[in-house]
Amino acid sequence: MADWTEPLRARCHCGAVRFTVQLSDGLNTARRCDCSFCAMRGAVALSAPLSGITITQGAEALTLYTFNTGTAQHYFCKHCGIYTHHQRRSDPTQYGVNAACIEGLSPFDFPEVPVSDGQNHPSDRKSGSRLAGILRFTRT
Repeated sequence: MADWTEPLRARCHCGAVRFTVQLSDGLNTARRCDCSFCAMRGAVALSAPLSGITITQGAEALTLYTFNTGTAQHYFCKHCGIYTHHQRRSDPTQYGVNAACIEGLSPFDFPEVPVSDGQNHPSDRKSGSRLAGILRFTRT
């Protein structure tokens, strides 16, 4: 079993982008979001501080997507299209990292993933983040 608190190796699907990531709290920050963008992207994201990601190969292959307020910075491999990480709008001092990019990890390793209410974004409310639901996966 991996030690999810140690620096981890990660990459996009085609391998053009490779990076290391130091997660904020191991796998305990796993979540999804139901905003229009995240609902279509469908990734499980884990938290890392801005200092927690080091691009070791392919920085030039990363492309950036922003929308709405432009605060969240979403990074993708321009070759295979895989979302690798994003700087969060809800907390710009953190990255959300695509769990599927981390070596030895799959989004199907999480039996339950909290889903944040991104349709009513916490940055637009004074009450903070709300839970929209729980996504469950059960192997058959």
